[in-house]
Amino acid sequence: MKLLHTSDWHLGRAFHRVNMLEAQSEFIGHLVSTVRERGVDAVVVSGDVYDRAVPPLAAVELFDDVLHRLADLGVPTVMISGNHDSARRLGVGAGLIGRAGIHLRTEASACGIPVVLPDAHGDVAFYGLPYLEPALVKDQFRVEKAAHETVLAAAMDRVRADLATRLPGTRSVVLAHAFVTGGLASDSERDITVGGVSAVPAGVFDGVDYTALGHVHGSQTITEHVRYSGSPLAYSFSEADHRKSMWLVELGPEGLLGAERVDCPVPRALARIRGRLEDLLADPGLARHEDAWVEATLIDPVRPADPMARLAERFPHTISLVFDPERAPEDPDLSYARRLAGRGEQQIAEDFVAHVRGAGPDPREQAVLRDAFDAVRADESVREGAR
Repeated sequence: MKLLHTSDWHLGRAFHRVNMLEAQSEFIGHLVSTVRERGVDAVVVSGDVYDRAVPPLAAVELFDDVLHRLADLGVPTVMISGNHDSARRLGVGAGLIGRAGIHLRTEASACGIPVVLPDAHGDVAFYGLPYLEPALVKDQFRVEKAAHETVLAAAMDRVRADLATRLPGTRSVVLAHAFVTGGLASDSERDITVGGVSAVPAGVFDGVDYTALGHVHGSQTITEHVRYSGSPLAYSFSEADHRKSMWLVELGPEGLLGAERVDCPVPRALARIRGRLEDLLADPGLARHEDAWVEATLIDPVRPADPMARLAERFPHTISLVFDPERAPEDPDLSYARRLAGRGEQQIAEDFVAHVRGAGPDPREQAVLRDAFDAVRADESVREGAR
């Protein structure tokens, strides 16, 4: 059986105010062509179909288009909801849509109920684990600690329990939307840290033939059997060096045979350039970036006049301008953004306490801060799902 593993479409998302709908439509066409030309037997989409809980109409229409095109090919598709999706909205009509071979898995309660697809060697069981917000599913999974690792481990216990009841030789595929230890994040993924920890060890997924991950936007191999497809398009300049692709996975009679990367169309290259404005405008080595989407970081000690207009004369697709003036590290005017770069919300809050009080929070106070951030994140998930 050949599977095409993709995720993180983020339909409806813009890239620095650039409308990406045309590029997303081109990707959908590429996906459908790949399914047809490479003899794909099933498509798996591991979450973040949409970019937000209430997507724009054009994004919904594009989603509707790809469902019809895949159904017309007669190729079964299994999809889960991600942390950007509204699970309830995405799952509307799932039972009816399933009759057309499009299987939406958005309910945590269905983690142990597979979509079973046959091939020449027997059955393949597909288990969809939608994004599991720990605070919201902790009681359902009967775990004491609201953490990504504990709820995913409980979901996988259900998967393995069901798999044990299947005929010998049944192969298994798990779709999950999570941050797994070893994955490299980029700037365009929404933070899902809970209790100060977001990463889940890959060993949680032991016992299945292939785990199709979503959430991280770079295509990555965590282990031979656990992979991220990454997003099909770049959604931040931190992804400038990514090779956007899908995984074409092949299962044989004994399990995983291998996985091949299938490149996605690139609407326009990304480039990050840095230096003084006059140097950027004159450097012949930057000619290769003149047709790229550009993020320019200016290090001039004094902000130049009309920098965006002047950059656009040479780099017409400049869409992000950053000022990072050259200063000594001890300079009191060092930008607030630079001082916060790479620091999580918990760390920023603890630094604030230390600044105001003269000493950082003790372990009990750190736990209070973690609980507060987790409660806000859970509340946001509830409110998004109810919209």
